[in-house]
Amino acid sequence: MRREARAFWISEPGRGELRSVTVPEPGPDEVLVRTSWSALSRGTESIVFSGRVPVSQYRTMRAPFQDGDFPGPVKYGYLNVGVVEQGPPELTGRTVFCLYPHQSRYVVPARSVVPVPQEVPAARAVLAGTVETAINALWDAAPLIGDAVTVVGGGMVGCCVARLLAGLPGARVTLVDIDPARAELATALGVGFALPDDADAGQDLVVHASASSAGLQLSLDLLGPEGTVLDLSWYGDRQTTLALGGAFHSGRLTIRASQVGVVAAARRASRTTSDRLALALRLLADPAFDALLAEPTSFAELPALMARIDELPARCYPISYQEE
Repeated sequence: MRREARAFWISEPGRGELRSVTVPEPGPDEVLVRTSWSALSRGTESIVFSGRVPVSQYRTMRAPFQDGDFPGPVKYGYLNVGVVEQGPPELTGRTVFCLYPHQSRYVVPARSVVPVPQEVPAARAVLAGTVETAINALWDAAPLIGDAVTVVGGGMVGCCVARLLAGLPGARVTLVDIDPARAELATALGVGFALPDDADAGQDLVVHASASSAGLQLSLDLLGPEGTVLDLSWYGDRQTTLALGGAFHSGRLTIRASQVGVVAAARRASRTTSDRLALALRLLADPAFDALLAEPTSFAELPALMARIDELPARCYPISYQEE
């Protein structure tokens, strides 16, 4: 038996559409999932939608279940929560998270879905991929008790990092953003807030997530001696410029990249990507993460929402499939 579903495709840079797709019958080790929610990862999906993925990164930036190729046509996305309609008995009827694009129904290997804990609302569970990135960042950065830590960039990733850091005993955590409205969000996440000109220097660690040269430069400028900037930004095809003639060498400062594609080296021997994702879902029992969710948009309206993605505030944009 084959079913029809609808999927969002980027037909060419700057233009998206919903297309009918055929969903096969699941095999013995597969699951059929009916999507309840997906979500826009604004930073990465904006770069993909506008065709700004560098040719050298085409292979690296493929989503796990991507169809097509950059710059398009391409079916892209990786924040999907749904209900298993067919599959192994232990998964049938369960709400699960999967790194799947925006599509109303799909079939994947059973090992590719992770059950959502009962205490985590399905709409909040779409943040699992972003919280997973934040977990990897903290494994890379290894912040210490009592550290002074600043997160530059109040988008999805930066805010998830800030919330996890808020639980570090004795840490002084500040979210820095150019938008003063982010102060309210920082309060909801349990951390301090500062505009760039008001941010405190002398930080032990700065996590950069603004995807801008100015943000990265500010991150370096806020470090104390021997401090580290952990850069989570993906810049696409944009050039990044830094002034390294100041304290960069005399202060023995470090810029380190972190990326979610592989488990951080500090935990690679003892954790799998599935373990990391399951941890992210458990952490989402925290209702503070609801502050990151914008008002839901229906799946039918996704092409119109994507067309103005660069104009949207840096939030998580849940997509509802209730009418599908």
